[in-house]
Amino acid sequence: PGQKALARERTDARSRGAAVAVLAVRSRDRGDCCHVEVPRARQAHDECAGQDDARAEERMHGPSGFDYVIICCSNLSGERFWQARLEETMLKVTGHSSMVLCVHEDWEGGAGNGLGTLYALVKAIQLARAKYGVELLHELGTGKSVALYHTAGKGTRLAPLPGAENNNKPAVKLPELFEINGEARALTILEAVIRQTSILSPRSKGRLAVFWGDQVFVPSTESGVDAEPTHHADILAGLGPMPSEAQWTARALHQYGLIATDKRGDAVQLEKVSHADAVRLLPSGVLQVGTSLGSFSVSCFLLCELLKEFKAELDKKTGQFDADPHFWMPVTLSEHAYADIMLSKGTDEPASKAHWARMQRLKARVTQQMPQLRFFGAVPVGQTMHWWDYGRLELYKENNVLVTESSASAKALRHFLHAVPRVQSSSLGPVNVARSACVLGCTFRGGSIGARAVLVNVKAPYVDVDDCVLVNVSSNRPIYGRGGVLYNVVDAEVDGKLSCDAAHVRADVFVPETANLLPRLGSVASRHLKVHSGMEVDGGKAWKVRLPGNELSYEEIHALNKDVDVRAAQEAAARQHKAIIVTSVPASH
Repeated sequence: PGQKALARERTDARSRGAAVAVLAVRSRDRGDCCHVEVPRARQAHDECAGQDDARAEERMHGPSGFDYVIICCSNLSGERFWQARLEETMLKVTGHSSMVLCVHEDWEGGAGNGLGTLYALVKAIQLARAKYGVELLHELGTGKSVALYHTAGKGTRLAPLPGAENNNKPAVKLPELFEINGEARALTILEAVIRQTSILSPRSKGRLAVFWGDQVFVPSTESGVDAEPTHHADILAGLGPMPSEAQWTARALHQYGLIATDKRGDAVQLEKVSHADAVRLLPSGVLQVGTSLGSFSVSCFLLCELLKEFKAELDKKTGQFDADPHFWMPVTLSEHAYADIMLSKGTDEPASKAHWARMQRLKARVTQQMPQLRFFGAVPVGQTMHWWDYGRLELYKENNVLVTESSASAKALRHFLHAVPRVQSSSLGPVNVARSACVLGCTFRGGSIGARAVLVNVKAPYVDVDDCVLVNVSSNRPIYGRGGVLYNVVDAEVDGKLSCDAAHVRADVFVPETANLLPRLGSVASRHLKVHSGMEVDGGKAWKVRLPGNELSYEEIHALNKDVDVRAAQEAAARQHKAIIVTSVPASH
């Protein structure tokens, strides 16, 4: 429905243009991606000779955004938190007043990101009807754009930071401050994702676009971002010529989901295969191959057909299907190739072939009833696209410290995060601040801040830090260190110093008075947990271990936070931060 209106809106969108991406973040638990080396503004010069830098930066912060934004959360507390938070921050973050619809996945064992997308949409349809009095599918059919962000995941390799956000991993903070209701707030990873992906809103009229709440990408070409969709489903990919076996190995393509396209732009989806297997499984006529970002969009028509096809699973909340292996691979691979790949994943051949036939029937219905669009394609985002990764503790530090550097990519990051000037909203006494340091919303009475220090909402009587990341830290004592991370720390002690050396990573967890601690973890005596770690600690490997100085393991902290009201926990933390009042510099300094 609404195809003429949809065409008009797409034409209008193309005439207005889309915002240009500048920041890349790859923040997955596995943390297997490299950081960005080529900023969007530099790429514009490389690929579009003569483009003006000022225009690129203006588009970067342009007021583009989706008409509706759906956030799929892990639990009801997260749903309530993000509904309230994004209703306050959406306009400030993106420059666009999107209607926010936050839901949570109450599906035993998890639905997978394929069925999970459909289930989140079903819940969002009900919420949109109740909250805004609108029919979401009708809005899609008349050309409105809808984005859905998946935010689940424990964030094991980023531990202990997600625990300090009470299991709210996408709420981990980045070095940007903006004001809401007279209060300076730090940008969250999810808000950065929403800002970045808003560049795709013009091409998403009449479509549902699906993103991961910890991944932001940089297109090195605007052709895919600005192009009108040609397929019912398309997926973002860094496409280039089919690589040789040596190039395949050198680029570690066997570690990623892959997309291959032919001369018509039709795409094939593969998952983590060797060069030899790719040659064997891919059909003839493949022209381009590249890594898949996983983010996809679907037409309103295909979306309705998917909802019909999987109605039984959605009604009963049974099954577990991911988008890549269960939606896109069976409609793009031969029956034999699909069964072969799924067998390696532990699915027997009869089940794989039955699912392949089911999805082939769906594809036939869609292409027969609406042949104006082909079925599955790719949105090219360029081969020089890179990812910055906040998914591991050491990379969270590394890519935050990047804002202090002089590279072109560091400059692009500072523009994206509005970290210019580099010292903002701070009250500094006789503090020697290096020119490249990033100091936002801080209060100090003396000290020295080195060239590679990033400090956000920090107050202490004295600091002597470098190559550190400090976010939301309140201390009665001087802070000293090189190479560490302090996150959401309240230090009320008066003797000695608060260390921020590489061996001293600390993230405090606050549990509100309304939470009942004893039924789950009887050993917990405090509602303020000081969680210690080190830059060398892999949170995934140490998940079940009680590290030295910690009352609980990361796993136990995750269990403790399971039913905590995130907003109440933040209020509890805010009260303790406020109780720390910075007075004068200690006499010894």
